[in-house]
Amino acid sequence: FSCNLSDLLCSLPGLLYQEYRDKSTREEIETRRLQDSQTDPEETSPSEETPSEAEPTSTVENKAPPQINLLRNSNSRFNLWQDLPEVQNSGVLSILQPDEIKLQEAMFELVTSEASYYKSLNLLVSHFMENERLKKILHQSEAHILFSNVLDVMAVSERFLLDLEQRVEENIVISDVCDIVYQHTVNHFSVYITYVSNQTYQERAYKQLLQDKPAFREVISQLELDPKCKGLSFSSFLILPFQRITRLKLLVQNILKKVEEKSDRESTALDAHKELETVVKACNEGVRKMSRTEQMISIQKKLEFKIKSVPIISHSRWLLKQGELQQMNGPKTSRTLRTKKLFREIYLFLFNDLLVICRQIPGDKYQVFDSAPRGLLRVEELEDQGQSLANVFILRLLENADDREASYMLKASSQSEMKRWMISLAPNRRTKFVSFTSRLVDCPQIQCVHPYVAQQPDELSLELADVLNILDKTDDGWIFGERLHDQERGWFPSSMGEEILNPKIRAQNLKECFRVHKSDDSQRRKLGSRNRQ
Repeated sequence: FSCNLSDLLCSLPGLLYQEYRDKSTREEIETRRLQDSQTDPEETSPSEETPSEAEPTSTVENKAPPQINLLRNSNSRFNLWQDLPEVQNSGVLSILQPDEIKLQEAMFELVTSEASYYKSLNLLVSHFMENERLKKILHQSEAHILFSNVLDVMAVSERFLLDLEQRVEENIVISDVCDIVYQHTVNHFSVYITYVSNQTYQERAYKQLLQDKPAFREVISQLELDPKCKGLSFSSFLILPFQRITRLKLLVQNILKKVEEKSDRESTALDAHKELETVVKACNEGVRKMSRTEQMISIQKKLEFKIKSVPIISHSRWLLKQGELQQMNGPKTSRTLRTKKLFREIYLFLFNDLLVICRQIPGDKYQVFDSAPRGLLRVEELEDQGQSLANVFILRLLENADDREASYMLKASSQSEMKRWMISLAPNRRTKFVSFTSRLVDCPQIQCVHPYVAQQPDELSLELADVLNILDKTDDGWIFGERLHDQERGWFPSSMGEEILNPKIRAQNLKECFRVHKSDDSQRRKLGSRNRQ
């Protein structure tokens, strides 16, 4: 097998990765909608009829299959595996079981999507990064921040794609791809962590360049208008590596759901998924670490302590939520001094391990008058006692800055804001519905039909086709959810999704999720037994 890069580029499928990804997720949403409307999700479509028992299933192995020159075929266009002429002419579709055909499609999608991704990466480099006019405008350090190690990322994608192509060309029925995914993730995918960790600086540099350099803005606009870019923005190319590494994990999950249980292919898929999850977590942590450090420094500068000073900046501390609440004054005071406000404003900074309670003072500063470790906080919702006490809850500090117990009666601006504060302040408090980790047989679920970018630390960014368990919801249109594929939790507007109403589909989603994460479970059990010993 040999394939030079220029041949490969000429023959790559027509869709850019951004187009492929959007098309793929939209199809996923529509498929789930169709399943949700059916009474039985296990019903198979006419194209997936079970072959006759009289036909021997071993015939595939005895055939000498034709080669598929997938990436060198200039007519190749993201067809399904079963639509390829080589597959249709071979007769394998009448021999393979429907489940095996679904598995072939899942593996084939991983390969073709990598081809599309590589095509988009190549455009980012050749069309934008190597543009002579852009090179003259950008200082070397600016170009480095903007493009980071994208050449390394592209080289890794190229090597990965060639190995995948070779596997597809070995046999018309693909044996496996997860072993290749595993090897490349372990040996090469660390370049993604470097690229994604730079994202905060990259976004800031891009905004600054657009603002400060009209020539840069002009060149980027002209390059974006080129038909090659198909109307896609420069920033959509910059974010490709993070989108791809996340999507790759989901594609392996899709394969894992379709391989036979307790098989070698399941074992390989679990290994590949575990390694990809490690890389994705490191990418997420890299992004968070950069932004968190700057945020903590900014907060530290704004705080003035009326009580004993608490050092705010710590490598293991980050902000979970901040905002204004109304503190209720004592009832006796409000009766005797009618003119005195029933509530007065206080401002909370909640970190992962600490709560700081302040009052805002002139000069964008905050005076700290109490604090407590987050583990020593308790919350209690008040039953609605009229409009003045709507959205009121009790916050108890079991041990405050003066080493004593303290209580605050706090009023939020809305029901959703009250619930968000209560869940953030006391994360172990039981939610309305039970989470994925409880192994509940059924739970309300929602699938994302509009992407959402988190605006606050306690919110969850959503991608199209994400499926989430609903843990809590409010009357004013917010949902607290737990995403099935990575167990990340957070709030998002209910208008971003559609509830999955079919209980069989919900059960199927949970069953698939348990299977994907069973290696994590066994690891947890091992750790648990070790700790008990």
